[in-house]
Amino acid sequence: MKDMQAQLEKLRTDSAECALIRDLATEPKKRELFTKLAEHLTILPDKVEHAIAAAGPDLKRKG
Repeated sequence: MKDMQAQLEKLRTDSAECALIRDLATEPKKRELFTKLAEHLTILPDKVEHAIAAAGPDLKRKG
C-alpha cells in the first residue's frame, strides 16, 4: 500500500513539474504538449485513488 501512495505522490509531482515546464516554455508546441501532460497527470492520481478505494481492505492487506 505504501508503494501505491508513493506512486500517487510521484504522479502529482510529475504533474506540477509539467505545469512548470509549460509555463516556462516559449515554443507553442512545447506549451501545448506540457499542458496536455500536466492535465493527464492531474487526472491519473484521482483515478488511482478511486481504484484503491474500490479494491477496499483486500488491497490494503496485500500491500
